[in-house]
Amino acid sequence: MFSRHNRMIGVFYLCSDMLLALLSFWLAWEIRSYLITPRPLYSVSNYPWVVPLSAGIWILVGLLAGVYRDIKEEELRRAFTDPLKVALGATVALFAATYAVKFEYLSRLLLILYAGTNLVAATLFRLVARRFAGPLRRSLAGLRGFLLVGDGPEVVEIARTIEAHETHGMRLVGFVRTGASLPALLEQSPLRGSHPIFDLTQLPELLRRQVIDEVIFAITKEDLERLEEAFRVCEVEGVKSRVLLTFFPYEISKVYLEHLGEKPLLTFATTPENEYLLLLKRVLDFVLALVLLVLLSPLMALLGLLIRLTSGSPVLFRQTRCGLGGRKFTLYKFRSMRPDADLGREELAALNEVDGPVFKITHDPRCTPIGRLMRKFSLDEFPQLLNIVKGDMSFVGPRPPLPEEVEKYERWQRRRLRMLPGLTCLWALEGRSRLSFRRWMELDLDYIDHWSLALDCKILLKTVPIVLLGRGAS
Repeated sequence: MFSRHNRMIGVFYLCSDMLLALLSFWLAWEIRSYLITPRPLYSVSNYPWVVPLSAGIWILVGLLAGVYRDIKEEELRRAFTDPLKVALGATVALFAATYAVKFEYLSRLLLILYAGTNLVAATLFRLVARRFAGPLRRSLAGLRGFLLVGDGPEVVEIARTIEAHETHGMRLVGFVRTGASLPALLEQSPLRGSHPIFDLTQLPELLRRQVIDEVIFAITKEDLERLEEAFRVCEVEGVKSRVLLTFFPYEISKVYLEHLGEKPLLTFATTPENEYLLLLKRVLDFVLALVLLVLLSPLMALLGLLIRLTSGSPVLFRQTRCGLGGRKFTLYKFRSMRPDADLGREELAALNEVDGPVFKITHDPRCTPIGRLMRKFSLDEFPQLLNIVKGDMSFVGPRPPLPEEVEKYERWQRRRLRMLPGLTCLWALEGRSRLSFRRWMELDLDYIDHWSLALDCKILLKTVPIVLLGRGAS
């Protein structure tokens, strides 16, 4: 099934879950109204916000958990695990939200009934949708007849994929060979059904005489020019054409087509490209950073006063770092070392405990007493909330390096600069300052390759106890 059709199914599931959330709240309200408890059930008119809030939290948690991203009805366990993950996360978030705004008169039993009802409804819906997955996908994507052009093993792999999705409306019409090896390949790797093989000269007649909706070209780079007329025939007939991009040198890039004006551009990207999720990440960063700046302002003022009293000015340490794409920005930290610490770095170079172009000493003699305490619990990094508000940084992302460190990077390590730097990342969970430089770089790239909002949440939640306990800091 093509990714575009899978996204359509995801939207269908999302809309269905929204409707089920609203119906579940109504059902939970009805059940709660018949129960006799010490606390009365107030009318919903007292808090009209609770219905959209509860449904919105349910859907938001589902989006963060990625349950609408890749729908696979054939996996029975997901019919149970997906709703359960969303129910647990949404229930905790809903109780936290109602507690934060201090709506004591909102029935907690009502929220529990709502969570349980929604969990059951979402699970039953997925079991029913699994039963009717074929007709559902056919109604969204339609019946599609495919003709495969090529002569390599990739053609057989695509044919096998189409056969596996026949119940979803995909049908293999046949093959058009561009060489002589296709019959032998089909004998070595037989398909479930028998499909005719045609010559390239028969393509125009095939498009006229048979119902063919799409032609997939799984060809080599050398065949492109030779098959120019075949592409033109498909265009004139109005038949959709697809090209398998095995002849381009890419391993980790995501490939998609984008337009600059009227010019189509085949795009290869090795970093997250979902502008909507990246925008949501930026909004969440901005709001959370502002809230924390307000909440932590008394503590930050106290730390600033202690630094001023124990080691004088300046209170803030400013340093040029490399951000997104290598752009330079000024990073803010509470000063944890003597004012002349930079002058003594060369004298301590032999004590460096980290390999690669990074300088770290566990018991740095340049640290002040209050500085050691701040660094142990990462209190010195509080001013970087200003960097997050400005857009230089995010809460989660590769740490921003020094320009002189970037100059010493190997080519493969420079890709970490293509994600907005952050306060914490995967390396914080594996040992922070105890990691080797190479492992540090590998974890940053692993984060970029598997980024999602859910991953950001997991990293943040796991980082908090590590920071509070002062593990791995230097």
